Amino acid sequence: MQINRRGFLNKAAWAGGALGTLAWPGCAMLSGAPGRKGKSMVGFRAEPLQQVRVGVIGVGHRGPGAVRRLSVIPGVEVRAIGDLYEDRVAKQVKSLTDAGKPAPAAYFGSPDAWRKVCESKEIDLVYICTPWLWHTPMAVYAMRCGKHAVTEVPSAMTLEQCWQLVDTAEETQRHFMMLENCCYGFNEMFALNLCRKGVLGELVHGEGAYIHDLRASKLREDKENGYQGQWRLEWSKQHTGNPYPMHGLGPICQYMDINRGDRFNYLSSVSSEPFGLKLAAAKKYGEKSPQAKTAYKLGDMNTTVIKTYRGKTIMVQHDTTSPRPYSRINLISGTKGVLADYPLRVALEPKAHEWMKEQELEALKAKYVHPLWDKNGEAAKKAGGHGGMDFLMDLRLCHCLQNGLPLDMNVYDAALWCSVVELSERSALRNGASVAVPDFTRGGWKTADPLGIVTV
Repeated sequence: MQINRRGFLNKAAWAGGALGTLAWPGCAMLSGAPGRKGKSMVGFRAEPLQQVRVGVIGVGHRGPGAVRRLSVIPGVEVRAIGDLYEDRVAKQVKSLTDAGKPAPAAYFGSPDAWRKVCESKEIDLVYICTPWLWHTPMAVYAMRCGKHAVTEVPSAMTLEQCWQLVDTAEETQRHFMMLENCCYGFNEMFALNLCRKGVLGELVHGEGAYIHDLRASKLREDKENGYQGQWRLEWSKQHTGNPYPMHGLGPICQYMDINRGDRFNYLSSVSSEPFGLKLAAAKKYGEKSPQAKTAYKLGDMNTTVIKTYRGKTIMVQHDTTSPRPYSRINLISGTKGVLADYPLRVALEPKAHEWMKEQELEALKAKYVHPLWDKNGEAAKKAGGHGGMDFLMDLRLCHCLQNGLPLDMNVYDAALWCSVVELSERSALRNGASVAVPDFTRGGWKTADPLGIVTV
């Protein structure tokens, strides 16, 4: 399945020849693992950074929030900002200087300007907030330049890119992390604490999703309010499966110690027909318009079921074209009870046949609030970013870099969660046939320490 890239990349002004081929690799990569050229990143600790000097690439949608949040974390300084558009960069430089911060270096105008951020000797961490297809090549280049790298979600769109991230991190011994903010939501961290304290018993099954009506956003054409070059719409034309599994999947993987005592074994995926986008396009452009006649491939609803090596199951769904309330589902079920979100509910033995009453639930939340939220919750809400989860993610990332600690989410987590993008499409195109999931840790999951309950 070769991606038709010409029309897309003609609009992708930052491509700069760095993207390479995005054809799905051969089937040999589905179950096997290439030989390791570097050292394992399991439990990796980099040298502590007294000050974290950050370069932000891409200040369209997500980038400005990152600049704002990073600028208020002690011991962190935004030293460089890069974007294709000068006005975007100038706006962020002004926001920092208006707040009494030093003016960062500004890079813009050229399709290759982002490389200068990676090459700067004044940067320790490259923070990438560009469209999907640029995440892997930019992160790989940053690590090759000796920098730690993080990207917005998803970090990779193919198995080949997943392995590129893993191999590069291992070869360069630089951290890589996907910025999965949903792992730092209040309810997700509350659920993690319940799981770690054994309140839900032995975990059996989890469910997550990204259900978010994005029809209007996909069809917007302006760069300020829409997806630049309609890149998300272009993906919907070319692919089915689940292109965005990590918001719902990431927290479930942390509850279940995936890559840290267990791993994905295989998955099966099915997609509905793509009804929603055609209707939305017809409503906006007219029933006889080219947009309404486009053959969209991304099904309105994709459902993927994963079986783990130790016998657990996970369901993850994706729907961005149906008129439904936002939900990530966030359900985790064990032998002693269950937590379900949207809205938050808990049921525990011996009364697990009904949800806790509100007063009981509030008492449970007070008892098992995650220490990271208990200690930093007010600061997180003030700093903002999806109710504070974005700030806690950045705070924790920078704390680990400053203290030479392993990251909460490493390159193996990014690769595994992103591998569902290609694997779900492969399965969906084969009528739901099961597909093996690679072990990106190359056996490291067997001895990796579980994610602990951290306080800072």
